[in-house]
Amino acid sequence: MLPVQTSKAFGAQRTLNGQAIEKIYVINLDREPTRWSRVKQELGRIRDAFGTELLNLTERHAAVDARCFSQDPAKDAEVDPYYTLADQLFVEPQPQTLPTRYELEAPIQMSRAEVAVAKSHIQVWRRVAQGEQENALILEDDVWFHPRFARHVDQAWKDIAIEGRKHEGFDILYVSYMEVTHGAPKTFVSSNVFRPVRGLWFLSGYILSRKGAEKLLRLLPCRGPVDLWINHQFSVLNVRATRRSLVRQRRDAPSSNLYSILPTLSTIGAINSEGAALFNIRPTQLPVFAFGPANSGQSSLAMALSMLGYRCCSDLNELPLLELTRLREGSVDRVFNAYVNVGCLELMVGDLRRVYPQAKFIVTLPPSEAVTQTAWSVPTDLEGSDVVVLDSGDVHAWRILCEHLKCPPPSCSFPKLEDLGQRHTLEVGLKTDLARKRATPERDRSPWVVESDHRGWLGIHVVPTVHKNEGKWIDVDDRLEHLDPLRWSARTDTFTGNLALFRPLNVEFHGAGGTMFHVRREELGVRQYSAGALSSHAQYLFGRFESTFQASNVPGVITGFFLHRNSPHQEIDIEIAGNMPDRLLVNVFYNPGNEGAQFDYGYRGAPSHIELGFDASKGMHRYTIEWSPCEIRWLVDDQLVHRRVLWDPTPIPHLPMKLHINTWPSRSSQLAGRLNTRRLPAMTHVQSIRVRAYSPSLPERQDEFIPPRTAQLPVEQQHEDTLV
Repeated sequence: MLPVQTSKAFGAQRTLNGQAIEKIYVINLDREPTRWSRVKQELGRIRDAFGTELLNLTERHAAVDARCFSQDPAKDAEVDPYYTLADQLFVEPQPQTLPTRYELEAPIQMSRAEVAVAKSHIQVWRRVAQGEQENALILEDDVWFHPRFARHVDQAWKDIAIEGRKHEGFDILYVSYMEVTHGAPKTFVSSNVFRPVRGLWFLSGYILSRKGAEKLLRLLPCRGPVDLWINHQFSVLNVRATRRSLVRQRRDAPSSNLYSILPTLSTIGAINSEGAALFNIRPTQLPVFAFGPANSGQSSLAMALSMLGYRCCSDLNELPLLELTRLREGSVDRVFNAYVNVGCLELMVGDLRRVYPQAKFIVTLPPSEAVTQTAWSVPTDLEGSDVVVLDSGDVHAWRILCEHLKCPPPSCSFPKLEDLGQRHTLEVGLKTDLARKRATPERDRSPWVVESDHRGWLGIHVVPTVHKNEGKWIDVDDRLEHLDPLRWSARTDTFTGNLALFRPLNVEFHGAGGTMFHVRREELGVRQYSAGALSSHAQYLFGRFESTFQASNVPGVITGFFLHRNSPHQEIDIEIAGNMPDRLLVNVFYNPGNEGAQFDYGYRGAPSHIELGFDASKGMHRYTIEWSPCEIRWLVDDQLVHRRVLWDPTPIPHLPMKLHINTWPSRSSQLAGRLNTRRLPAMTHVQSIRVRAYSPSLPERQDEFIPPRTAQLPVEQQHEDTLV
């Protein structure tokens, strides 16, 4: 902790414009009282030249909470939520990247957290501009002070005071910042103060003059994240910074911000590794049981519980016998901790309350305009239980649900799904191998992947139903004799686990001979290799996807045929590794939420290895993914080799995805072996792609693509292959 400082902290400030810093604003979320307490403790240890604790000058400013946004904020007079890669590269150039003009100008949407941060700072600027104080110190709530904070600020203030006699006083003085990777262009005013041209990240601690606040308000709207946008204003502001950052961000208080630029930096190769995106939040109030009449939002509630970290079983007439037995016995070996709209449980409420006295109950109500006479009635024995009544259409649905479950809500909107109803389940016998399979690779540890140690668990088999779709069927039979620009795009980007940059020249069309995808050794700045990839323009929701190809057999190279989406991340994979071309890797990634939900957890997925019985690099073979709402099937040469049903071990992806085929060199030697550069260029020969699938009428997303993740990584490379 900081020692009590009785040095002349801010003593010299009295000489600047004849005013002292008489106000300190701390931006703090209402739901973060611990951070506010920590900042107060820090401020209570520092005194000014007159012995006044800085805490006595401090006022808390309630931050704008991103979780209060019911949808992505639109542009207004304060914030324009769209910016570009060009805006980012102005602040932090990436000398080794090779972005195209399209990439530079493509719009990037701020996350809701970034919009909330910007609006919080703008609100404080208004308070400074309208206040009587000449200068105010503005702090975010996750900071701590340099042990010599007072001394360094005094020195900087003296130098600024001397400079101020010759020039107009400053607008902003950074006392907390992080310089860009290659250093911020700057001019030193003195040995303690510099004037930056650009290149300072963070706005966690800065002194703002009233005149500076007025200038900033005139320059609005803020276009992009506030710490990026303000760099673009340095040319019209009088900006100064202390020689070193005197206010640091706490490492024991992780940021809840979501950085919208990261996926874009990944696609141009500016990011090669990040920390593993693992879902570490686990609910504490469990188990949860929910009941309600038809069309009362039960499926929406089930998705909401999943987004809160529950493993939720929903919309069934019966539970699998093994799960039902364990539930009745109160066994900790249950697969699920939330059960929504499960018919067989409606008559068991009394038993459930006795076995689980701490259980939480939820009853859903249909929308008022949909109230009709139904045969459904509230389950008996609910009186006196810990129950809440929820209208999923209520604008406060997240707040009502999360107060009941004592957990913070996600920043995205409450999900809106069409009710599935109670689907009929099928009991099945012991699972038989559909092909010669190896031991199950390690899976992600997330709420949406059932652990492999649940012995006897066979997933949930439901009777297939007709899928209701507002889109249309699309039939594709492409021999890939040439590039159809209305159907496919050749990729020009990369991702963290890829040693190469995708380049259109690496996808060569040979007429009736099909298409060759190449991996070449090529110096491209951020990458030393180039690779080839095609992606569909259309998004598909369920159907049959088939490709005939001859895979590469170069160690380190992956041949992939897969469906993929972001926000939330979902994926269905076929991959063949060059070091083991006689083995198929199939994988599913699942994250919950509606379109746009920022869920992207895990880096392994739920992979399985399938022994093919032949070498996929020696000839053409047909590989197929059949995707329906209740099952995924993988076929090779029309022979079923693997299947997944609900929760075996993940839910079935439920949102539209694009179709991709590619060849690329992996960073993970465990996935595909070490790259054998002497055998480059590597080639994958693709003869055709066939699709029979729904294409829903949903808007295209420009940031839709991040290629497939590796399924099993060595410990030392786990961070290397985690995608944004």
